Amino acid sequence: LCFVLKMGRTQKPGWHERGYLPHIDANTLLQHVVFRTFGSLPKQVVREVETAPLFLQRSLIDEALDTSVNGHIFADPTYADIMQSALRYFDGGRYDLQAWCIMPNHVHVVLVTDPDVLLGAIVKSWKHSVAWRINKLQGTQGPIFAKDYFDRFVRNSRQAEAAINYVEANPVKAKIVNQSCAWQWSSAYFRAQGWVPRHDRLPLFLD
Repeated sequence: LCFVLKMGRTQKPGWHERGYLPHIDANTLLQHVVFRTFGSLPKQVVREVETAPLFLQRSLIDEALDTSVNGHIFADPTYADIMQSALRYFDGGRYDLQAWCIMPNHVHVVLVTDPDVLLGAIVKSWKHSVAWRINKLQGTQGPIFAKDYFDRFVRNSRQAEAAINYVEANPVKAKIVNQSCAWQWSSAYFRAQGWVPRHDRLPLFLD
């Protein structure tokens, strides 16, 4: 893998945006991140999602992506493997993965970041390395991912459990497999084989 971005110490800025969607970066947050492939959604759908209330955006984008027939790059097992390797590469270092699922045209990740690393830098690193690998294999130079990403921080243990279950159930919901553990590009598959996420940096939920 070719991770070339250097991510040094920085103060996390809280709520911020980079011209597309609002994001939050803070220490000890458990976050659910969704990013999609280039061309997976029509521009009109993206505009509708971006103008919707924040609490509706994730469900709208998930529904639109599950029904879209475009941008199915990760339907190719070779490319799905590249994406999964990128997610797991810095697990236990820059972040602790709690769950993930690579769908044909989008990716879900639940993670806790290192206090010194911005979530946006992590997502950018994933996209950069994976796009570089896929373009090299295809002999192309085109975009692989759409701009920006959606993120939602988890406030309590009930939301944490729901987020993880939601992410791992995605292939079942999309009728790709009958059981989540059968989808090999998901934490559910590895969990069934004994994988246990690191909890050292998980926030202390008091509920």
